[in-house]
Amino acid sequence: MSTLKNSVTLIGNVGQNPEVKTLENGQKVANFSLATNETYYNKAGEKVTQTYWHKLVAWGKTAEIIENYVHKGKEIAIEGKLTNRNYEDKNGQKQYITEVLVNEVLLLGQKNA
Repeated sequence: MSTLKNSVTLIGNVGQNPEVKTLENGQKVANFSLATNETYYNKAGEKVTQTYWHKLVAWGKTAEIIENYVHKGKEIAIEGKLTNRNYEDKNGQKQYITEVLVNEVLLLGQKNA
C-alpha cells in the first residue's frame, strides 16, 4: 500500500506543445498541461462534459520522451505524484502552484495524431 501514497494517474489530451528546457547541468525539464474530461448527466437529463486542466512537469529521460513524441492534442496517460511549490511574484504576492511530477508517460491514440 505504500506505493499508493501520493499517486496520480491521468489520461487526457495535451493542451499545448510542451516547453522543454535544457538546464546548465545538461538535464532536461518539460512543462506542459493536460486536459481530462468528466461526463455526467445533470438533473434535466442533459449530458454535460466538464474539462479539468492539470499542470505537468517531467525531468530527465521522461522529459526527452515528451520532447520527441508529445505535442498539442496528443492523447497520453501519465503516472506521477502531486507536488506543491510557491514563489513570490514581481508584485511581492505569494503564488502557490500545484503540479503533477510525471514519472511515466504512455503514448495513446493514433500514431500521427
